Amino acid sequence: MGKPLRVLFIEDSEEDVLLLARELQRGGYDLIFDRVDTGAAMRAALKKQSWDLTITDYNMPQFSAPDVLSILKESGTDLPCIIVTGSQGEETAVATMKAGANDFILKGNLSRLVPAVARELRDAELRQEQRRTERAIQHLAYYDTLTDLPNRTLLQDRLQQAILSARRDGKSLALLVMDLDRFKEINNVLGHHYGDLVLQQVGPRLREVLRESDTVSRLGGDEFALLLLSIGAEGAVLTAQKILKHFLNPFVVDCLSLEVGTSIGIALFPDHGEDANNLMRRADMAMYAAKQENAGYAIYSPQHEKHNSSHLILMGDLRHAIDRNEFFLAYQPKIDLQTGSIIGVEALVRWQHPSRGLISPDQFISLSEQGGLIKPLTLWVLNAALMQCRAWHQAGLRLSVAVNLSARNLLDPQLSDQIARLLQTCELEPQWLHLEITESVIMADPARAMEILNQLSKMGIRLSIDDFGTGYSSLGYLKKLPVDEIKIDKSFVKEMSVEEDDAMIVRSTIDLAHNLGLKVVAEGVENREILDRLIVLGCDAAQGYYMSRPISPADLLGWLNHSPWGLKASKEEKAGAP
Repeated sequence: MGKPLRVLFIEDSEEDVLLLARELQRGGYDLIFDRVDTGAAMRAALKKQSWDLTITDYNMPQFSAPDVLSILKESGTDLPCIIVTGSQGEETAVATMKAGANDFILKGNLSRLVPAVARELRDAELRQEQRRTERAIQHLAYYDTLTDLPNRTLLQDRLQQAILSARRDGKSLALLVMDLDRFKEINNVLGHHYGDLVLQQVGPRLREVLRESDTVSRLGGDEFALLLLSIGAEGAVLTAQKILKHFLNPFVVDCLSLEVGTSIGIALFPDHGEDANNLMRRADMAMYAAKQENAGYAIYSPQHEKHNSSHLILMGDLRHAIDRNEFFLAYQPKIDLQTGSIIGVEALVRWQHPSRGLISPDQFISLSEQGGLIKPLTLWVLNAALMQCRAWHQAGLRLSVAVNLSARNLLDPQLSDQIARLLQTCELEPQWLHLEITESVIMADPARAMEILNQLSKMGIRLSIDDFGTGYSSLGYLKKLPVDEIKIDKSFVKEMSVEEDDAMIVRSTIDLAHNLGLKVVAEGVENREILDRLIVLGCDAAQGYYMSRPISPADLLGWLNHSPWGLKASKEEKAGAP
């Protein structure tokens, strides 16, 4: 069986068509063909089915090769066209080739027909492959590879065109920027595969509440943008509310039901900007405001500019705060619930801004991570805490000191060596340093975290899991980690006297942790009732305002002399090694 070939002959002589067909069949082609001899018939044949090439006579009573080439060009098809004629001269052949013909063959020399057809078919396939490659490259340039949604570049282009159209027609439009809440937890705990599967569901879910004319775009990461045409503030808010309601339904990935919320920022043309860049920037600001206020959505306000400017200024101030000695440490005592004595302190960093006053860690820790300043800040905290610990030891007060690490710290391959040098400089044994790491920090990159934690543990440093119970990990996972204790998050401890569910969580955590050989510290102890209950449950240690707020080193000495826990500790301090 020959190679299939679909040929449209434009020829007024049936005999000549049969002659050409036999020549192609002898050349190894399994032929499907049709014959037409007018422009109308040719147009109808082109619409009726797909062809591999056309073969035309040059002159027919009411039709000619130039007409054929014109119709092919008009149709937009890339069909090779070979002219087979009886007696046209060289000038005609050259002119026809310039007009778009692929080859010019005399009927008296049909030996060239089969090689010409093979060459033109091959060239046509190469052109098709080139067009497919160009389309693929163009698609990559304008569409997100994971979600197949328009990317930032295409959104920017559509937004600019929409602004021009809206300005001309006197209409408005809305740009919504949104990101996913709790998405990082999915990536950190379940892995990026699950995160990618969630991202792939966002576009289809948004399409269920949007109009056909609206554009859904992925800007990158877990951030998306929506371009809503011919719509004002009321319509944009209604759309945002529909999206928020739609996102209340869990995302189902591999039989797991995942809660993924969203925060949406809204900017309107022409109210909030008359160019694409301003609208993008202001929708982004509004989205961050919605996230910070936990409001679901927010419409851009000039107040957001002030906040953003303040944010940038604070970031700049933070870069110089260490050099200007604006940070200081406060220490919160940790009490052994079996002996009633202080056994250590947690070092908590504070920022005394020269003009803004005291700035809480909630404001500047995240800033330091965003600005790449968390490493020098952590090293400053470690050095200050260890120097204070040495001073206490020299005064006869044998206390351990705990310092919190962030995700970026735990992924720093130099961390272990830097801590070893600080301990050596301060002339402290490693067991007097406790490092506290949250569950989410460990789960951000479990393999790397495990490597760093093992290095620290082998040095003799004590390791704690902070805020336990608020992440995705389990006590079973802790068996793999070289940790010494867990700290139950204060959100469970504070309500355990009135919420039986919280009390059950605390009790179960203590029992299971002890079975794994881990110590348990309760945070957020604010009254005697909670403290007594923790003692009954066998909790090892506790922190909280009931015993002491975070205080300065000088105030800690006064606290030791006047509190029941401090007095007992001062009598037994020499036996107080951790």
